[in-house]
Amino acid sequence: MNVSRSKTAVVTGAASGLGRDIAAGLAAKGHTVYGTELSDAAIPAAPGVHLERVDISDAGAVRAWAAGVAEKSAGRVDLLISNAGILTPGPLEVLPLDEIRREFEVNTFAPLTVINAFLPQLRESRGRIVQISSISAVFPMPFNAPSAASKVAAEALMTAYRAELHSFGIDVTIVQPGSMLTGGPAKSAALVSKLSEAFTPEQRALYGDQFAKFAAEFTSGQAAGMPSEVAAAQVIEIAEQQPAASIATIGDDAARIAHAIRNSTPEQLDAMRVSLI
Repeated sequence: MNVSRSKTAVVTGAASGLGRDIAAGLAAKGHTVYGTELSDAAIPAAPGVHLERVDISDAGAVRAWAAGVAEKSAGRVDLLISNAGILTPGPLEVLPLDEIRREFEVNTFAPLTVINAFLPQLRESRGRIVQISSISAVFPMPFNAPSAASKVAAEALMTAYRAELHSFGIDVTIVQPGSMLTGGPAKSAALVSKLSEAFTPEQRALYGDQFAKFAAEFTSGQAAGMPSEVAAAQVIEIAEQQPAASIATIGDDAARIAHAIRNSTPEQLDAMRVSLI
C-alpha cells in the first residue's frame, strides 16, 4: 500500500518579511517547511514551519542544515525557495568594497551553496527551485547597484542551472518582484540614513542632494508596495505552475518596468534612471 507523504519545502530567510509569509503559506497548504533565520525570530514560526539559525554564506553551516533536513524528510525535498538577501544602497564611489562583496556573498554565492547542498534531495523528488530576484536585475537603478549586480549574477547562475538540471526533472524559476511592503521600508530608511550620516563633507557635497532624493523615493516606493502576504501568495502560485515558468514578475511596478524595457531604447532607459535622482 502506498502511503502519501506531505511535501517538503525549504525556504531561506523564513523568519521575517516575504520569506516568513511564503513559509506560512506553504505550511497552510500542507507542506512541511524548513527555513533559515539569522537570529532567533521575535515572532514564533507558523505551525508546520521549522526554523534553524543558519548563516547561508557559511558553506559548512548550510551543509549541516541540509543533512539535518534530509534526516527528517527521508531525503526528499520537493521545493526550495531561495529568498534570503540583503541590500546595500549608496553611491558606488562611497560604498566600501567589502560591503559590496558581502552583498554578493549573500545574494549570489549563498543561493549556489544552498542549492548544491539540497540537490540530492531535490533530485530524489524531481523538485523545483524558485529564486527570488528583483526587477532591479533587469533595470539597475542609481544608488542601488550592488543589489542589482548581485541579482543579475544570481539570475545568470539560475539560468544555467535550469539547463544543467533539466535531465533530472528539476525545474528552476526566477521571480522578479517590484516594491513590497515587507517591513523593509524601516530597514531601508535606517540603512540610507546610516550611510548619509557617514558621508564626509566632500561626499555630501557630491551626492547628498541626489542621494536624499533617491532615499525618499525608494522608501516611499517600498511603503506603497505590494503587501508581503499578497506577494507570498503569488510566489507560491508561480512555484506550483505547470509547466514551470522560467521567469515571472510580480507587482504592478515590476510589470511597468518590464514593459518599459521592452518598448524603450537604451537612451530612454538611461533618461529614466537619471530622473530618479
